[in-house]
Amino acid sequence: MGSAYTPGLTVSRDTVVRRTRRLPIKGEVLGTQGSTVNATDVIARADLPGPLQTIKFAEKLGVSAAEVPARFKKKEGDVLEVGEVIGEYTGFFAKLFRTPPLTAEIGGTIEGISQITGNVLVRQPSIPVELTAYIDGTVVEVMPEEGIIVEARGSMVQGIFGVGGERRGKIRCAVSSPDEVLEASHILADHAGEILIGGSGLTYEALEKAHEIGVVGIVVGAVRDVDLMKFLGYDIGVAITGQEKINLTLMATEGFGQLPMAERTFNLLKSLEGQEASMNGATQIRAGVIRPELIVSHAVTPAETGAAEQVLSLEPGTPIRVIREPYFGLLGKVTGLPSQLVTVDSGAEVRVLEARLDDGREVTVPRANVEIIATQ
Repeated sequence: MGSAYTPGLTVSRDTVVRRTRRLPIKGEVLGTQGSTVNATDVIARADLPGPLQTIKFAEKLGVSAAEVPARFKKKEGDVLEVGEVIGEYTGFFAKLFRTPPLTAEIGGTIEGISQITGNVLVRQPSIPVELTAYIDGTVVEVMPEEGIIVEARGSMVQGIFGVGGERRGKIRCAVSSPDEVLEASHILADHAGEILIGGSGLTYEALEKAHEIGVVGIVVGAVRDVDLMKFLGYDIGVAITGQEKINLTLMATEGFGQLPMAERTFNLLKSLEGQEASMNGATQIRAGVIRPELIVSHAVTPAETGAAEQVLSLEPGTPIRVIREPYFGLLGKVTGLPSQLVTVDSGAEVRVLEARLDDGREVTVPRANVEIIATQ
């Protein structure tokens, strides 16, 4: 049996999903252990400190830094309103030209008044943060002041790459087959607020139209990197995605370019049409792999925990996807697991596996170049 270090890519009709929902800073947790939550329920909240801004008081009034505490009309801890008078100009020219008083351009709480720099530090109002459950499920653990762990049982599809954050919407199949390209003509006004399922890819025009009318998510086999860069306005780097300032989430299940969606994936998504789904495009391919995902869930009781778990291991018959060239994105099944090390082009000695691809080819690839597809 192959070791479980091989990453798993889940395409499952019935699996147990567990998600940790943690605040960025300590706050108030609203969920209780054992309670049932909906995806949109607020389960924790906190107030992020507002940004610290600087008023160059001495420079603006033309006075020395040592004079600032006496000339500034507020004390540390006082609340400052935008437009409030904070200082008066003095001197012959100020009187001659009737110079208006100095007013605040920012509001907040006074945190510091420096006699060294002559600056006043203002902390702007805090930013409220509310954290939702993300999926319908059961709270299985509460982390005081931090968040919860929510668990659910349902269907899940993970992709190779995605952009965009957490979204929620009904699934709508916009094409008729896994090898059909999602065109702008497939996208209608009543698709606003929905997650659209495409086939082998999508056009840039379709991406723009979906964004325009308010589609919340798109799942396709592949996306062209040039279209993605044009849509985002910048190149995607190697860091984690999911923070893009766009109003839809995009997930590619197979890779880049134009690749037909795996038939089993397409059929599963099609069977879920009309159901509410949670979707997240966050992707990280370095240590601590994060996959984009779509989840259709229902609550799971603690007694059911692990009932649909699947151990991911390499063995003959295990469905896999190749994640490196020259077979990138292709699906197949393991046919053999040679025990001896094999020298590859780079000169390294690695463990390999033998597989039969869906197109009939028999290939040998490094085990690190594949990921297991969970298909329970």
